[in-house]
Amino acid sequence: MLAYKQLEDRFAGPLSLGRRPVAVTFRETPPPEVPKFTGVVPSGCSFWRMASEGQTFYTVPADHFNCPIGSYTHNVPLPEPRAAELQQALGLMTGIGYIRMEDIPGVFRLPSAPAIIIYAPLADSPVDPDVVLFSGRPAAVMLLEEAAMRAGVAAQLPMLGRPTCMAIPAALAQGTVASAGCIGNRTYTGLGDDELYVAVPGRDLERIAAEVETIAAANEKMAEYHRERRELLTT
Repeated sequence: MLAYKQLEDRFAGPLSLGRRPVAVTFRETPPPEVPKFTGVVPSGCSFWRMASEGQTFYTVPADHFNCPIGSYTHNVPLPEPRAAELQQALGLMTGIGYIRMEDIPGVFRLPSAPAIIIYAPLADSPVDPDVVLFSGRPAAVMLLEEAAMRAGVAAQLPMLGRPTCMAIPAALAQGTVASAGCIGNRTYTGLGDDELYVAVPGRDLERIAAEVETIAAANEKMAEYHRERRELLTT
């Protein structure tokens, strides 16, 4: 297993991250040292906030039932008494003009329901993560996307919109992807109005980390170049 403490440090400096990256891992059984989540939350992305604040834990499908949209993107079937909640949520969203029903087939989903999901700050991940979620201001997202491009692992996708949680299956299927976030995620996680997400497949994490410092230094040089041009060519 990689040294994730060192990897988190390699990202945190050049990207000036205000929040810790979140490691998300799908497994059939939990590691023995990882505690199970206890409690109730309103959304799957609430677990992102908890992990970014330093908690390591795992969830089971039932922990996600309060989030019909997140259950959909994670391919978690709702139990029969609650099966109508997805259609109710979609009915609200279409009724107020938030989405159109024809948008739904374009939403990325996990190929199968996970038995458990492990959430942890990247540095504390007890297993090799499947996806790592970074959040930060646009300048940090720019650097991370450019590092992914330099490493040859950026997804050939536009920036994703709603729902934010589809960034996880999108990254697994296509590579590193940026997400503008959605109002539900911002409400449940406290993501700032000036922050965005990048989802990085765990398999590509080390390759991107190896390029982040190069990209950050190159951007500093490019900034100097453009500042000089601005001074010389502005009248």
